Amino acid sequence: MRIISEKKIRDYYEQEPKSKVALLYWVAVVKCASWLNASDVKRDFVSVDAIGNQRYVFNIGGNKYHLVVVVQFAHQCLYIRFVGTHKEYDKIDCLTI
Repeated sequence: MRIISEKKIRDYYEQEPKSKVALLYWVAVVKCASWLNASDVKRDFVSVDAIGNQRYVFNIGGNKYHLVVVVQFAHQCLYIRFVGTHKEYDKIDCLTI
């Protein structure tokens, strides 16, 4: 899978260094993946939630951090929409960001 706006992840772990290892692991797994559907995503990340509107929420680092992404299976790419802590995540509307 190709990650669009990967800079959001880099910017976040530079600001929150404790998140770096977990986020880089996620990036490595995603870049090696070739997902065709939600089941493929779930196979690689059991804690992922499909929330509609092509959006998926990944729990990162033992649920300390959340990633909201838009996945476009046909194009083999995903767009980073949000990276943040659980507390920050609670303040957003995942379906519209």
